[in-house]
Amino acid sequence: MNKTEVLTELDGAGTGKSVMKKLPEVTLAFWVMKTAATTLGETAGDLFAQTLKLGYFITTVLLFLIFVVTLVVQLRSLRYNPFFYWTVILSTSMAGTTMSDFMNRDTSYLSGGATSLGWGPQGLGLGYPVGAAILISILIAIFAVWKYTGMTFVIRDIVSFRGEALFWSAILVSNTLGTSMGDFLSDSSGLGYAGGALLISGLLAVLLVLMRVPAVPNVVLFWVAFVLTRPLGATAGDFLTKPVAKGGLDLGTAGSSAVLLAILVGLMGYAHLEERKKTDFRRNVTELDQDSRQAS
Repeated sequence: MNKTEVLTELDGAGTGKSVMKKLPEVTLAFWVMKTAATTLGETAGDLFAQTLKLGYFITTVLLFLIFVVTLVVQLRSLRYNPFFYWTVILSTSMAGTTMSDFMNRDTSYLSGGATSLGWGPQGLGLGYPVGAAILISILIAIFAVWKYTGMTFVIRDIVSFRGEALFWSAILVSNTLGTSMGDFLSDSSGLGYAGGALLISGLLAVLLVLMRVPAVPNVVLFWVAFVLTRPLGATAGDFLTKPVAKGGLDLGTAGSSAVLLAILVGLMGYAHLEERKKTDFRRNVTELDQDSRQAS
């Protein structure tokens, strides 16, 4: 970031007050962390619902409450904090995992029936097509409201509370939709975990090529990619945790989640250090600009 780029973040009145941007720049590091967070969301959601036998219903309630807490912290923050931001992404991924499972699966998915996996109803049994249709309808409704408000869809330019609330609503629904897509590819399409991951990777490669096509808005590509990276994480998570007989590595939800959590925390730490460097640089440039104005 050079001086010109920094000065574009200052207000037009020349007061030197920084625009409070609370969302990150979309770079390669962003997508790496997004994939890591969504993969961890898959393994952690399964850890609570299946391994610890809390069940889809109870786990969904608990994880949704965690999402609300992390979202409040993010919304109350005055500027972008990688730990706050990626914790919300992780909580939406975990909640999205069990919300999708609760919507789409029924008790026949459980070998021991409804009583084998915690308390409460264990699945509405809507199926992946119906569940996906509902989630797509909700996501379209959110984008319609977003469009009606006239606020930007470009995340680096979202600076208002209302804009950020719409952004996180879309994130939660898109992560739930992505989970449904990933589970469908892994469980019902016949592609398996590796085949599903390869298909999603191919679609993401197509999006990368489309970025060079002027007629295709990058904002549209971003949201399509955001949805698609969720099933990529879902299939990767299932590949790590499911039994070898089902095409997985059988590493277990606990072990896989621990490794993925360590990777994500390390990436968040790195992002935090980079953000501190940018903040210090902006502060120095602002002070120099103020000094030059006073001198003139």
